[in-house]
Amino acid sequence: MTNTKSTSDSQESQQSSRKPQKSQTDQKSQSSQEPHRPKPMEVLREARAQLAELTGMTAESVSSFERTEEGWALEVEVLELERVPDTMSLMASYQVELDDEGQLTGYRRVRRYERGRADSRGSR
Repeated sequence: MTNTKSTSDSQESQQSSRKPQKSQTDQKSQSSQEPHRPKPMEVLREARAQLAELTGMTAESVSSFERTEEGWALEVEVLELERVPDTMSLMASYQVELDDEGQLTGYRRVRRYERGRADSRGSR
């Protein structure tokens, strides 16, 4: 009986080894074909960091954020000129565009204002 059991065990192991398995190179090539799709929070963090690096100004917050056909569109609030008191500091809104992978493709200033001043009704 021992012979029969070992023979059936070896047949089972041969059958299981015949099953096609995905190699690591197959898995890597599939993942390399798909572009990295960052999560929204990753996009926000990267956009702020990239804008700050390019302009040399502190990106304080993101006031608008949306997915577009080309990637992402954000409006980022930036401290342009620090003054005392803080309510007199000059702020700016920058429209920032990023590609699907979260890389900044363009930006422009769309508004400049004093930190302590609210928008008037009817504007924007």
